[in-house]
Amino acid sequence: MARILALDFGEKRTGIAVTDELQIIASGLTTVDTNELLTFLLEYTARENVELFIVGKPKQMNNEDSQSEEFIVPYLEKLSKKFPNIKIQREDERFTSKMAFQTMIDSGLKKKQRRNKALVDEISATIILQSYLYRG
Repeated sequence: MARILALDFGEKRTGIAVTDELQIIASGLTTVDTNELLTFLLEYTARENVELFIVGKPKQMNNEDSQSEEFIVPYLEKLSKKFPNIKIQREDERFTSKMAFQTMIDSGLKKKQRRNKALVDEISATIILQSYLYRG
């Protein structure tokens, strides 16, 4: 089986998580500057077999799309052109940042470590991926 990659897409940074080859376990992979994301994905998919991108879909409490969709949708079009053989699916990402922050507290990270926004993004991507796997 191939891996599934999840993206918590942001204007500045994108958190990335990945499954194992059996698509059972979701693990944080890294966080990259969004302007370097395409290069990272090209290099990663050259080394690893990836069959699916799960991209967080930010929604408001009333279930309408968040303003962030304005810059995510054009990027998804670029992504589908660069990776025509890799499907793209969306996953609701409401509350993932809050859940990521709580995970950091629960795991005993010190206050200074919890200010690391890149780590929050990576954990958020992992939560998005776990959510997708649970529904699967």
